[in-house]
Amino acid sequence: MNKRKLWGGAAVVGLAVVGVLATRTAAPAQATKIVVYKDATCGCCVHWIDHVKAAGFRVSVRNRTDLTDIKGRYGVPPALMSCHTAVVDGYAVEGHVPADVIQRLLRERPAVVGIAVPGMPAGAPGMEGLVRESYSVVTFDRSGVTRIYATR
Repeated sequence: MNKRKLWGGAAVVGLAVVGVLATRTAAPAQATKIVVYKDATCGCCVHWIDHVKAAGFRVSVRNRTDLTDIKGRYGVPPALMSCHTAVVDGYAVEGHVPADVIQRLLRERPAVVGIAVPGMPAGAPGMEGLVRESYSVVTFDRSGVTRIYATR
């Protein structure tokens, strides 16, 4: 084996190692934790969880048979209740809220209790399929006042 082939191979291996190290250091130090309360048998909740994981959230799942007390604890108005309730950095996230809207909430930090996608609109994260409905993401406060935060 000649020196040129030996050193050329070492250079390629060295570049591969540098690439791996660069990839590791480019990742965020710690993902934002989101706790999801849901029924153990809910399939659309699992798909929504996959959606927020793909966006970089670190998810902890709490399966429960009754979510009424959780929704009450986090101030979710009855008209906004959906199949799962998540909590991220002190905010309630009710239903199939897109991950980018959750990220916006965490950046902007509005003076609200949380955000919600009322109902279970077709096409929302976790509700993907052949049909896609337009829907709104709303904020809510402790008194139940809602405002449109995003539309899809």
